[in-house]
Amino acid sequence: MASTRTRRQARSIDYWPGFVDALSTMLLAITFLLSVFVVAQFFLAREVTGKDTVLARLHKQIDELTSLLSLERAGKADANNQLAALAATLESSKKDKAKLEAQLAAEAGAAGAQKGGVDQALAAEKQVSARALAQISILNQQIAALRRQLAAIEDALSVSEAKDRESQAKIADLGSRLNVALAQKVQELSRYRSDFFGRLRQILGDRPGIRTVGDRFVFQSEVLFDTGQASLNAAGKAELDKLASAVIELDHEIPPGIPWVLSVDGFTDKRPIKSAQFPSNWELSSARAIAVVQYLISKGVPSQRLVAAGYGSNWPIDPGDTEEAYQKNRRIELKLTEK
Repeated sequence: MASTRTRRQARSIDYWPGFVDALSTMLLAITFLLSVFVVAQFFLAREVTGKDTVLARLHKQIDELTSLLSLERAGKADANNQLAALAATLESSKKDKAKLEAQLAAEAGAAGAQKGGVDQALAAEKQVSARALAQISILNQQIAALRRQLAAIEDALSVSEAKDRESQAKIADLGSRLNVALAQKVQELSRYRSDFFGRLRQILGDRPGIRTVGDRFVFQSEVLFDTGQASLNAAGKAELDKLASAVIELDHEIPPGIPWVLSVDGFTDKRPIKSAQFPSNWELSSARAIAVVQYLISKGVPSQRLVAAGYGSNWPIDPGDTEEAYQKNRRIELKLTEK
């Protein structure tokens, strides 16, 4: 037992130094390797850092070269475009040059032909000028003759103007004298008109339906005609007999040198007439005026002293729409006036 323990102790003492030596050697080796690794890592880090700087510088240079390349490409594209434009312009210029050359050749030919025509025209113009000079000479002679004639005409015109002024003076004097004579005739006619109307008032009296309005003697239509008719009734003829006697007496009194007529004017109211004989108021008023004139002629009144006219519903005395207004507007007016 004791021997066995002794042997174990002996074996333990024998292994440990070797183990320690081996471990020491291993530690030295590891330390050396670590030292080598650290040194290598240091140099490697320096190398890597230098490479990064170089790479950054290279990337920057690459970027600059890329920009320059882009600019170069853009410049090349612009140059190509300009070159294409210049080529197109050159081609257009060549075409224009060809056209101008052709046009110049054509114009040169036309100019040559025109020159020939101008030469011919010039020769013809010279001939015309010669004839024109001859005609001018003839015209000068004719102008001289016309001037002599014009002088004679001016002399005759002066004499004629003098006579015309004398005639105008005579005409003015005659016109003045005529106006005076006409004024006298008008005054005489006015006097006879006043006498005539005064005589009619005495003859016809104050009968209703007969009155004087200004310078006119007015018969209401009902005094002379039945409603819607143009034939004189018996009462109307009796009144016109008195009128005819007065007109005949007046015709004997007024001197022949005073031109006068008795105007007989017919009027109706504004209500439309519905008659086969008289389609309108104008025709009814005209027929009534003519009937009065014809009756006066039949009683001896000279026809040249009578004038008939119809006015229909125009020129009403009363514009109202009452029966009284209608009655006033249906009338025959007599007016002594100048012819």
